[in-house]
Amino acid sequence: MKTIVIIPTYNEAENIGPLIDNLFMLDVPLDVLVVDDNSPDDTGAVVERCAQEDDRIQIIHRSRKMGLGTAYTAGFERALLQGYDLICTMDADFSHNPRYIPQLLKLTEDHDLGIGSRYVPGGGVRLWGIHRRALSRGANLLARTMLGLKANDCTAGFRCYRAEVLRAVQPQSIRADGYSYLVEILWRVQSAGFDVAETPIVFTDRRQGASKISRDEIFKAGLTVLRLALSRRPQLAAPPQPVVQQSTHDS
Repeated sequence: MKTIVIIPTYNEAENIGPLIDNLFMLDVPLDVLVVDDNSPDDTGAVVERCAQEDDRIQIIHRSRKMGLGTAYTAGFERALLQGYDLICTMDADFSHNPRYIPQLLKLTEDHDLGIGSRYVPGGGVRLWGIHRRALSRGANLLARTMLGLKANDCTAGFRCYRAEVLRAVQPQSIRADGYSYLVEILWRVQSAGFDVAETPIVFTDRRQGASKISRDEIFKAGLTVLRLALSRRPQLAAPPQPVVQQSTHDS
C-alpha cells in the first residue's frame, strides 16, 4: 500500500530533520509530506534541503500561519491527488513516537481509520502536569458525551486514514480549525459509518520548542463540539456501522 505521513509544522527546525530520519529508519515503505506555515525559524528551508537529497520528501510552503486544520486539509488534498492509499498524520515534535507507525498501518488492514490512543489500556502521557491532563481528559469526555463518539481519544492527531475515508468525509469543507478539527473529522468519519480502531501509544510532551496549545484552542474546541452537537449529521457515504476496537500491541 502506498503510504504517506503528513506533518504540519510551525517553528520545528530543531525537530523536523531528526523526525524524518527516524521515519525512514522504520521497516515500512513511506513518504513524508511537510506542510509548513512560513516558520520564522526556517523549518521550511530545513525540509527543502532534506527533499533535495531524498525524493521521498515533499513540502507545501504556505505564506503565513494558517492553522493546523487547514494544514491537514492541504496535505490530504495533495496525498489524494498523488494516489496514496494510506495517509497518516503526526506531530513534528516527537510527542508522537515514530515507532508506533507500523502499528497504525497494521490497524488499517482491517479498519478504515487507526488512532494512536493515549486512553486505551497500555497508552498514556509523559511530562504533563495535572492541569494539562485534566484539560485533555475533559475535552475527550465532552466530545464523547455530546457527540456520541466511540473512540477513547477523540483529540489524537496520530492517525492513519484509508484514502477512501478522506474522499468520503470531504475535509476541505470542515469548518473547525486547530485541534478542534480533529474532533470534527472524527465525527464525520463515524457519521459516515466507517470503522475506527485504536492502538495504545505513550504521548511524550515536547522537549524542544514551544507548545502550540493555548486557551483559545481549548475554547474553540468546546465551541466546535457544541456546534456539531446542535447540527444535522453530514450527508456522506454510508459504509457499515462503525465499531471501535482496541489493539493489543505493546506500547
